[in-house]
Amino acid sequence: MGAGGFVAGDVKNYPGKATRHVVNACVLGAMGGLIFGYDLGISGGVTSMAPFLNKFFPDVYRKEALDTSTNQYCKFNDMGLTLFTSSLYLAALIASFGASYITRTRGRKRTMLLGGIVFFIGAALNAGAVDLSMLIAGRILLGVGVGFSTQSVPLYVSEMAPQQHRGAFNIVFQLAITIGIFIANLVNYLTPKIAGNQAWRYSLGGATIPAALICLSALKLDDTPNSLLEQGKAEKAREILRKIRGLNDKEIESEFQDLVTASEAAKQVEHPWTRILKRQYRPQLTMAVAIPFFQQLTGMNVVMFYAPVLLQSIGFGSNASLLSTVITGAVNILATGVSIYGSDKSGRRSLFLSGGAVMFVFQVALAVLIGSKFGTSGDVIELPKWYAGIVVACICLFVSAFAWSWGPLGWLVPSEIFPLEIRSAGQSITVAVNMLFTFFIAQLFLAMLCHFKFGLFIFFAIFVAIMSTFIFFFLPETMNIPIEEMSKVWKQHWYWRRFVTEDDDRRALDVMV
Repeated sequence: MGAGGFVAGDVKNYPGKATRHVVNACVLGAMGGLIFGYDLGISGGVTSMAPFLNKFFPDVYRKEALDTSTNQYCKFNDMGLTLFTSSLYLAALIASFGASYITRTRGRKRTMLLGGIVFFIGAALNAGAVDLSMLIAGRILLGVGVGFSTQSVPLYVSEMAPQQHRGAFNIVFQLAITIGIFIANLVNYLTPKIAGNQAWRYSLGGATIPAALICLSALKLDDTPNSLLEQGKAEKAREILRKIRGLNDKEIESEFQDLVTASEAAKQVEHPWTRILKRQYRPQLTMAVAIPFFQQLTGMNVVMFYAPVLLQSIGFGSNASLLSTVITGAVNILATGVSIYGSDKSGRRSLFLSGGAVMFVFQVALAVLIGSKFGTSGDVIELPKWYAGIVVACICLFVSAFAWSWGPLGWLVPSEIFPLEIRSAGQSITVAVNMLFTFFIAQLFLAMLCHFKFGLFIFFAIFVAIMSTFIFFFLPETMNIPIEEMSKVWKQHWYWRRFVTEDDDRRALDVMV
């Protein structure tokens, strides 16, 4: 195996199968990804709609619709417009820390329910917005909902799923994100044909539907055995574990006792935010920061946020750009299926590395294609259909590579590597880093496009190369490792073993913070 590899040796293999109960729990739980995906897809389409721009961002509308002399790279460059998109992610970042406390003390299920309720209110506020302040207020509430959902859902699925199927079930969360994106793209394409000048209200208000679905799902769900043990409900935890594994008390005893041991150790840790900084958790903390950081610097969210704006900027018409995003959204869903199958078959590392290689190639291809037609001047020219087709094809191939690699694995791997005593804190860091750099990318992309021009794609390609190298050397394979046995992968890794020793084993904590 490669430099970052790990072959499971003495880890436990708990019995269990993909029962109807665990399938229902994981699929319903993963529906929390719908709200995140819907927002990723809807905001870019709405910001390309002329009535929306004319009402809230008239300066951008004049540049886009009326001033044909404006440099194509710079026509949407407006800090207020990017604040509309990015404010949600700044709110999600802040909310994720409060969500960590609720997830740990009140359970994963309740956190998902609260996220759905707040998101619903934000979507309704956006649909009825009469001025920019009301629009931004709605976006902030949407951000709180996203922060709560992304904090709780990956943890919920990782804890419910049996180890041999954890990757596939967790990636259903990413699949829900891609479905949300596709639905949003379809809504953005269809509503202008139906609602005319009010299309943007229907697009933004449509977010209430996935929010309502999440609330209903959360009401039907059982909490995870890990969460129930944290709340002192041992018998209920045993009952749920027995149900989701499809086994009797004797068959689940080994896994249950390991969960109890982990829970007892976790309860001794009064300050998980201090504990997570200790040396023995350095590998997990590094991954919780590096993976979401690199995920945002693939350039994928640029495509999701601003695909219609980007395609209009390089000469596509409004209708054509929205239709193109429907196509890329469909590709996104289909390619996520590769990861659902491959994460528990070929492993996390191989998907990370293959996806990185393909993304690098097509980022460079997009830079060449756009640079060859627009150069640095961004002059408006007539685009032949074959050229437009190649651009969309390159975007689709780039999207597919992200969808089988950094998209789902960016949520899966951080959610499965932390021990219980710092798991909520670790997931909060993952969400916070993800949202922080999502905010930066959303806020700065249009300015970067204006200044870097086609070189922006080279900028992202360089980061794709760096992050793939990081994965090769520093991420051990976590496939088929029980979530409570994950510390062993770090002890056998060529680099991280210097930080994690037998004396640091969390089951033998001598000094509690």
